[in-house]
Amino acid sequence: KELGFSVKLDTNGYKPEILKRLVEKGLLDYVAMDIKNSSTLYGKTVGIENFDISPVKESIDFLLEGRVDYEFRTTVVKELHTIESISQAAEMIKGTKNYYLQLFTDSGNLIEEGYSACDKETMKNMLKAAQNAIPTAELRGM
Repeated sequence: KELGFSVKLDTNGYKPEILKRLVEKGLLDYVAMDIKNSSTLYGKTVGIENFDISPVKESIDFLLEGRVDYEFRTTVVKELHTIESISQAAEMIKGTKNYYLQLFTDSGNLIEEGYSACDKETMKNMLKAAQNAIPTAELRGM
C-alpha cells in the first residue's frame, strides 16, 4: 500500500476484528469474502461440524456497511450446495451489490476427493434462486 499499489484481501471472514482494523487503517481497497454455504450447511462445507458462524456474520454485516469496496462469492460444489442452500446463503448477504456464484474446478490438489462441479443448468437455477435476494448476482467461471 505504501508503494502505491491497490490492496485486495481474500478472506473467509472468520476474523472480523482483523478485517475491521485493516479497513479502518485504510490498508484495503477491496475485499473478496467467501460465503461457503447457508448457515445450516456452513459447518459441513468447511469440515467443522459445530462451526460457529457468528464471526462470519459479523464480517458480513461490517462489509455491508460499505466502508470498503467488496464482493461476496460462493464456489458451488455439486456435493455441498443445493438451490435452497444458495437461496439461504444469498439471504444472509441481502443488500449487497456484488455476489458471484463460481463454478467449482478440481485443481487436482484437493484435501479430499469426491467433489465435482454442477452442470450449467443447475448453476443457472442456483443463480435464479440467489437473484431472488440479490438481483445483481452473477455467475463466474462458466
